[in-house]
Amino acid sequence: MADTFLFLGDFLFEEQEIPERIPLGGAQALVIHRFPGGAKVVQAMGRDDAPIAWSGLFTGGNSLERARYLDLMRVRGKSVRLTFFEFDYNVVIRSFIFTVERFYRVSYTIELEVVQDNTQPQTSFPPVAFNPAVAEDLATALALGGEIEDDTLSGLLSTMDNAITAVSDFAKTTQETINGVLAPVSAVMQRVDTMIGTVANTINSVTTMGGVLPNNPIAQQASGLIEQVTAFSQSSKLYQLRSVASRIQTNLNLIGAGPNVRTVTVGGGTLFDVAAREYGDPSLWSAIAQANKLTETTISSITNLIIPNNPQSNGGVIPQ
Repeated sequence: MADTFLFLGDFLFEEQEIPERIPLGGAQALVIHRFPGGAKVVQAMGRDDAPIAWSGLFTGGNSLERARYLDLMRVRGKSVRLTFFEFDYNVVIRSFIFTVERFYRVSYTIELEVVQDNTQPQTSFPPVAFNPAVAEDLATALALGGEIEDDTLSGLLSTMDNAITAVSDFAKTTQETINGVLAPVSAVMQRVDTMIGTVANTINSVTTMGGVLPNNPIAQQASGLIEQVTAFSQSSKLYQLRSVASRIQTNLNLIGAGPNVRTVTVGGGTLFDVAAREYGDPSLWSAIAQANKLTETTISSITNLIIPNNPQSNGGVIPQ
């Protein structure tokens, strides 16, 4: 954590005084009512932040003075501000223990009780960068294909390239589109597996390096040696290509298995109300209708609705 400023009140931690890590988080205060038969009701009472604690080391001629200053802050028991990175807390020093090893070397452990968390809440999460990962692996696969020089493989890689580059954003695409990309990726992997088997047979088909034997013609020995060297070279590239294509397939499957939808239960109202509540935009009702195969906007009874996380705006019209 040397790449941040760690302040506690007016005290700035420096060098080895700054810990490598600071655990954060906490618990949710719960009241649990248990009933016969194992049933229970759980009431959430609010956040219960865990104490913030770490250890460090004071070094240098002013080590004792710096340690004693923090100990005075503990004794006073006043709320002070703790800041580092984007985190901002009001805390009270619960404990501060320091061990004097030399006048210039003092180790310490501090524990802070959180009074208030002033950190800006993180209300959304950044999307996973699938696009750069897939694009980078695609470029590697095409380069390896060019080195392997197999016409069938090159054609399959070209098809895979067209399928992948046709998708502008994998994180927002449909499962149908992902399936359309997975097919050429699988075809590439099958071709690579076939070629790996052929290369392995070539390598294992001779009992001596290049088939070099006293009675074999020189031309035959040279040909066998060239075949083996080529096979060894191709084998390495094929296994690399197999690994890259497999990673593309894994990432595409992760996208397809991602949380693209969620489910909510409503007791009535309209799809306009649901869209306004879930998205802040009533015009996105058509995305909910399409996901649930509904033709009416009115909800007359208790209904479980599928809510797409990445709704496409259709101008309030259900696509035909």
